Amino acid sequence: MKPTALAALAVVTASAAPLSAQSDASCDVQCLEQIAREYRAAYRAHDRDAAPFAEDVRYTENNVEMPFPDGTWDTVTAEPGPPVVLSDPETGNVGIYTTIMQDEIEGYLAIRLHINEEREIDEVEHVISTRRNLSSPPTPIADIRQNAVDPVINAPTPVAERASRDELAAHANGYFDTLQLNDGEIRGTCFLPEAIRRENGMLFSDIKGGFESGRYFFNNRVRREVVLIDEERQVAMARGFIDHKGVLNEYLLTDGTEVRAVFQEPQSWAFLEMFKVKDGCIASVVATFYQAPYYQRSPWTVGPDR
Repeated sequence: MKPTALAALAVVTASAAPLSAQSDASCDVQCLEQIAREYRAAYRAHDRDAAPFAEDVRYTENNVEMPFPDGTWDTVTAEPGPPVVLSDPETGNVGIYTTIMQDEIEGYLAIRLHINEEREIDEVEHVISTRRNLSSPPTPIADIRQNAVDPVINAPTPVAERASRDELAAHANGYFDTLQLNDGEIRGTCFLPEAIRRENGMLFSDIKGGFESGRYFFNNRVRREVVLIDEERQVAMARGFIDHKGVLNEYLLTDGTEVRAVFQEPQSWAFLEMFKVKDGCIASVVATFYQAPYYQRSPWTVGPDR
C-alpha cells in the first residue's frame, strides 16, 4: 500500500435522494413500455419523428450533454438485443438494457428515458460501453452474441409479496455500500444463493462470495443515486460512479491471500445498474459501464455529488 492510509481517503456515501423528475402518472406501464419500443425503433432508424419526442429534449451519452440527436444516434446500425425494459409510472421513467452494433463495433447500451405529462420523451440518458483499449485496465466487455436476459428479471411478483419502493432502493444502496471499500462485510442487503450479475455482458455467478472475499477493496467510493423503481418487476435502477484513487498497491483478501490492485492511477467506472429483488434479497444484477475521467459528475445529478 502507498504511504497514505486508505481509511483516511474513504468518503462515506450518503443514501440516494428521492427519485428524479416527477410525473403525474398519466402514462401507465403499458404506455411507458410502448414509448420505449418506439424509442428503440426511432433510434435504430435514426429518425426522431418515429417516436413521441418533446420539442426540447435533454440528452446525454456517457455523461456528456449534447444536442439531440447526436452521438450513437448517428452511428447505430443494429440492435441484436435481447432488451430488458423497466418502467416506473410514479416518476415517468423508463429503463432499457440492450446491445447494439455500430457497423462492426459491438456495444452494451443502457438507457433512461423520462416521459412528461404530454406523454412525450423529454430526457434521454445513454451509457454505452464498447470494446475500446483506451483505459488501463481495458474496459471489460463480453461478446454480445453471448448476452442473455436472466428470466428472473421479468418474472412477476404477486402484489402481496412485493417490497416497497423504499425497500427496493435500500437494496441498491446496500449493494453499493458493500462494494465501497469492500472488506468482506455484506451491508444493507442480501443475495439469493443463485443470484447472478452481468457486467457489460460478463457473467458472475457468486456475487456474495466475491464480496465476502474482500476482492473489491480498491473501490474507494461508490457515488450513486436511484433513478427508477419498477414495482411490478421489483427492480431498482441506479446511475453512479465507482472511484479508484489508485493509492492501493497490495492488499489482503479475507482469507489472507495477498493480491495486487489493478488500478495504479485515479480513474472511475460510470454505470447504469439494475437490481432485481426476490424473496427479500437481490436475485439478479445487470450493469452497463464505461471508464470515465476520475471523479466525473453526471449532468443529471442535482445538488451535492454522492
